[in-house]
Amino acid sequence: MTLRLLLSLLMAATLATGAAQAEPVANATQAMNDFRARQGLPSLTQSDTLQQVAERHARDMAANGFFSHTGSDGSSVGQRATEMGYPYCTIAENIAKGQRSLGEVMAGWAGSPPHRRNMLLDRVTEFALARQTGNIWVMVLGRPGC
Repeated sequence: MTLRLLLSLLMAATLATGAAQAEPVANATQAMNDFRARQGLPSLTQSDTLQQVAERHARDMAANGFFSHTGSDGSSVGQRATEMGYPYCTIAENIAKGQRSLGEVMAGWAGSPPHRRNMLLDRVTEFALARQTGNIWVMVLGRPGC
């Protein structure tokens, strides 16, 4: 069996089991803060807790074959954040599917009024961005406490 065939079989098995992990996106913080700076808004910091929230939702969508802000268990982004121990006063979520790069997904969201509005919320201070196999993207923006 060739190496290419073995790798294809391994990837197919991983996708079929939903075992592939959502992961943070390299350069996401820089891209987000550059976008916000062009609008005169302060930078956001990357949140490890929000990262877990984003990754969990991306894995859920991939493993259960759906695309929605509502989780397979009926949860909202606020419920998912609370369950992960994030005491928010503001929370927002952007999702996307199919974009093959950070630039593509950021451009898509920037061109969509509701997604752009989330990215430009002046009351958020933190965010995270996860990408799951199948090009499922989840951005969560928030502000803890208040």
